[in-house]
Amino acid sequence: MINLSSNHFELFGLPVAFVLDSQALAERYRELQRAVHPDRFASASDQEQRLALQQATRVNEAYETLRDPLRRAQYLLQLHGIDSDGETATTRDAGFLMRQMELREALAAVRDAQDPETELDALMREIRQMIDKEVALLTVQFEEATPDALNEARETVSRMQFLNKLYNEAEALEAEMEESY
Repeated sequence: MINLSSNHFELFGLPVAFVLDSQALAERYRELQRAVHPDRFASASDQEQRLALQQATRVNEAYETLRDPLRRAQYLLQLHGIDSDGETATTRDAGFLMRQMELREALAAVRDAQDPETELDALMREIRQMIDKEVALLTVQFEEATPDALNEARETVSRMQFLNKLYNEAEALEAEMEESY
């Protein structure tokens, strides 16, 4: 049985940090799933089956949070008492806001480009590089973990939310373009 009141890091026996050992996370996830998977409790009482389902859900939720850099950063901010709600958080970085509009316009213009596939590929590479830079920034900001660094991490999370959303939209456009050929 697992402790449902532990935080995600404690659940997986990992240190509370932005940088994680992804192999240790995956191994611990498999161990926990083996222990609490509802199929193991098929002949158990209704209460035991409900508890197993609750634990398996908790393990899945924690795993999905920890393996994704953006969700992990949001969770770490939450542990530090800083709200970084994905839907309402916005950045105050004027330079990034301008870049955000340029990237949106570039994505909207892909269909009309002379070579849409090449344009989209270049745009997706650029967005991926920007996401990687934000992840590197988060690594430093969470290592420092001072109040200023954590506030900067909140800004970084806001930028990553936009970039991840834009990247997902670019992937959807890519799939749509592939289907039309």
